[in-house]
Amino acid sequence: MNSFERSGSAPTTKKAGDAGEDEALAYLQGRGLRLLARNYRTPGRGGGEIDLIMRAPDTTLVFVEVRRRRSVAHGGAAASVGRTKQGRIVFAAQHYLASLRSLPPCRFDVVEVTPDGLHWLQAAFDAGR
Repeated sequence: MNSFERSGSAPTTKKAGDAGEDEALAYLQGRGLRLLARNYRTPGRGGGEIDLIMRAPDTTLVFVEVRRRRSVAHGGAAASVGRTKQGRIVFAAQHYLASLRSLPPCRFDVVEVTPDGLHWLQAAFDAGR
């Protein structure tokens, strides 16, 4: 049973989102990525949040936005990561990177969780937007 199947009652948006993140995390770990942080948030209002921060086998730091959608209409989940959302993710990534001694190679990925399965879009956008 995946996060789109119901077990008697409709899941809350938060529960559905968490289930989508769980699926994306398991998928990425199955491809060799290691979890460093989940739901990383910058302090204060108006900051950013990153669903998953992962380390790829080649040491690249991967900032992952997970988008769960019931259908692929309207461009699917990746299309919903617009400029404003990208800016918030980049802001949070910069905050995270400021705590590191040296800057590793980085990229921004999007994982779409749809009824058809998972779609991993590597380097979906860059910090320059």
